Amino acid sequence: MQQPSPPSVAILDWMMPELDGVDVCRLARQRAGLESLYIILLTSRESEEDIVAGLDAGANDYITKPFGRRELAARIGVGERVVELQRQLAQRVTELEAALGKVKTLQGLLPICSYCKKIRGDNNYWKQVEGYIEDHADVSFSHGICPDCYTSIVEPQLAELEAELAPKNRPGDA
Repeated sequence: MQQPSPPSVAILDWMMPELDGVDVCRLARQRAGLESLYIILLTSRESEEDIVAGLDAGANDYITKPFGRRELAARIGVGERVVELQRQLAQRVTELEAALGKVKTLQGLLPICSYCKKIRGDNNYWKQVEGYIEDHADVSFSHGICPDCYTSIVEPQLAELEAELAPKNRPGDA
């Protein structure tokens, strides 16, 4: 019975009762949830054919007996780092897929009115540029007045308004 949370690194001997380490490697690579299991095959078999067979079966690393404890500990550390990097990569891929699912893009030719700058969108409906872009891209707008428009439009309007609101000098007023 498989545990709910399988180990991240496994050390298998080639020679085991019932199933040998190579068979366990093959089965682990076929089983869902064990794809990222880092398998170290530990054996006295040291021929090139055996090493290739073990790695082809799905082992990530291969150590021949006799082995040193420090070497085994170092290889386990490598396996843990590889598993952690795979986990981080899988997380980043998931985040990227989620982000791509949210992205809206503007593509193609946009018919725009030469006078009012409205854009003809879906169903021949004309919309202000801001509304069209908000509907088709992941953006929001804040409005302001650029310096050129302030000088050429707003200042004259303010001057005109001030002139209208200023008290008019009437004859006889002192």
